[in-house]
Amino acid sequence: MGLLNSFREQYLKNRDEEMSLEEYLLLCKNDPLAYATPAERMLAAIGEPEIIDTRNDTRLSRLFSNRVIRRYPAFREFYGMEEVIAQVVAFFKHAAQGLEERKQVLYLLGPVGGGKSSIAERLKSLMEAYPIYAIKGSPINESPLGLFVPDRDGAMLEAEYGIPRRVLSGIASPWALKRLEEYEGDISRFRVVRLQPSVLRQLAIAKTEPGDENNQDISSLVGKVDIRKLELFSQDDPDAYSYSGGLCQANQGLLEFVEMFKAPIKMLHPLLTATQEGNFKGTEGFSAIPFNGVILAHSNESEWQTFRNNKHNEAFLDRVYIVKVPYCLQVSEEVRIYGKLLKNSSLANAPCAPGTLEMMAQFSVLTRLKEPENSSIFSKMRVYDGESLKDTDPAAKSYQEYRDYAGIDEGMTGMSTRFAYKVLSAVFNYDQTEVAANPVHLMYVLEQRILREQLPDETQRRYLEFIKGYLSARYAEFIGKEIQTAYLESYSEYGQNIFDRYVTFADYWIQNEDYRDPETGESFDRASLNTELEKIEKPAGIANPKDFRNEIVNFVLRARSQHGGKNPKWTSYEKLREVIEKKMFSSTEELLPVISFNAKASAEDKKKHESFVTRMVTKGYTEKQVRLLSEWYLRVRKSA
Repeated sequence: MGLLNSFREQYLKNRDEEMSLEEYLLLCKNDPLAYATPAERMLAAIGEPEIIDTRNDTRLSRLFSNRVIRRYPAFREFYGMEEVIAQVVAFFKHAAQGLEERKQVLYLLGPVGGGKSSIAERLKSLMEAYPIYAIKGSPINESPLGLFVPDRDGAMLEAEYGIPRRVLSGIASPWALKRLEEYEGDISRFRVVRLQPSVLRQLAIAKTEPGDENNQDISSLVGKVDIRKLELFSQDDPDAYSYSGGLCQANQGLLEFVEMFKAPIKMLHPLLTATQEGNFKGTEGFSAIPFNGVILAHSNESEWQTFRNNKHNEAFLDRVYIVKVPYCLQVSEEVRIYGKLLKNSSLANAPCAPGTLEMMAQFSVLTRLKEPENSSIFSKMRVYDGESLKDTDPAAKSYQEYRDYAGIDEGMTGMSTRFAYKVLSAVFNYDQTEVAANPVHLMYVLEQRILREQLPDETQRRYLEFIKGYLSARYAEFIGKEIQTAYLESYSEYGQNIFDRYVTFADYWIQNEDYRDPETGESFDRASLNTELEKIEKPAGIANPKDFRNEIVNFVLRARSQHGGKNPKWTSYEKLREVIEKKMFSSTEELLPVISFNAKASAEDKKKHESFVTRMVTKGYTEKQVRLLSEWYLRVRKSA
């Protein structure tokens, strides 16, 4: 019964509470959130950020130029969107301070599937965090403070209750004015109710969409007369009006306008006065209706360009606060987005071979990047993910150089995250007998999808080249290493032996001393040491052995001083790790009988094969995937 009791307690906690106007004013004295603006409540719901000094993280320092950045827990799952979220929070911060932003429409501009709707949904859920206080019975949830006149009552309210004059709108609704008349000016007869904003009940949070140009009018925003009440009231009576428009429902909260610029311009006019003056006119002849809320709009770039290029819309353009929401351009963050999708589906526990999500993310990001000058787009993608390529690709530029050349619109085109979701769904269900995903099936499905998308010829050629020219070649290298490391039973020990031996030989070679092996008694003069060192360096194509040897020995000597005289792990120095791996795998003919799934010639080969499969499974592959990927690797290796 714990769950049921918890549900009931939560429901009762959020139930409306009634109080007198005097009790409300006393509450304002102790709780600033009782009279806070929607922007202030939103800021409180977002909460304090985590301050991250990017100088302490090499990847982040490259991406954010050693700046101090803020990450907000409320937007924790919005991966790779730090700059977008920072702009959204800045809007609410400035609006809460009473600056120009409080009179503007927050407009999210970006490509399809870029995350605009997700941000809007999160903002609506955050708006539910704190209650609002409204006049009981008010059809627009208006604040009791609207009953007071700033010039006449402002000083007294501030002195007695600590309510700042800036929160007094000075406008009461036609409905409230009629009640005031009925009460003969006795303001104490108004009751105040605490309401919990709710997306489901459309209470202080509303959503509106553009309809048919021929029949949509402003009533979807401002409401209209209720013909059923005309028997009892005259047409211009506030009680005959249906306050069903989005601006009425979203008062003291947030109005989301989906695809705003698809709506006819005449329908958007009430938004101008609602944002600038804090009120709007209904369709009937009574006084203005107050509005104190946030208007959030979002649409794609094509609609915005059409709207912006129309000279008749100039009045509106100045009242829009644009936040661009591009696609994610960081591979590792894009992978986390896919992980979030899979976690919330029945595929959460389905096997996904290592490298699958990374390959999908790499393809997606490549389609979104602007082709750089005098540099590889694949290198650019890696730099955008925070990698340093100065040792491996001299032509690679810095993150900031790439960004400056690409311009501000990079990330606004390319394949959407939704496209990636659909591809991954097809990959997981590609095999009829096993719900699982792997990069080989991904490359095939991706190729077929691109051909079916009917893209322009040049774009299609580019996308197919990403798969064949970059992803396939690099995956062959990756899976080759996976297979080879699984093949070598004592892989780590073998690598450490080569490392230790290389460092010893290099040290004696630099000192120009002969070396005598303490175990075998074999002696090596400087020429012999050079020969042994070259056996390791040549497969890796080391261009300047002398500098390389000095660099490695200096690194090891520093590491030994910090680890009690012990050599570091052979994987600790990236450049030497790659050299050793190339030496270990320069001759791989003995791999073939072990990794092949053909009938084995001997019991020993069979045992080795079974051990290889077991080690691959522990790396995250299914047995079926081990077979598929091994056969694919052997085919690619043969044709190379």
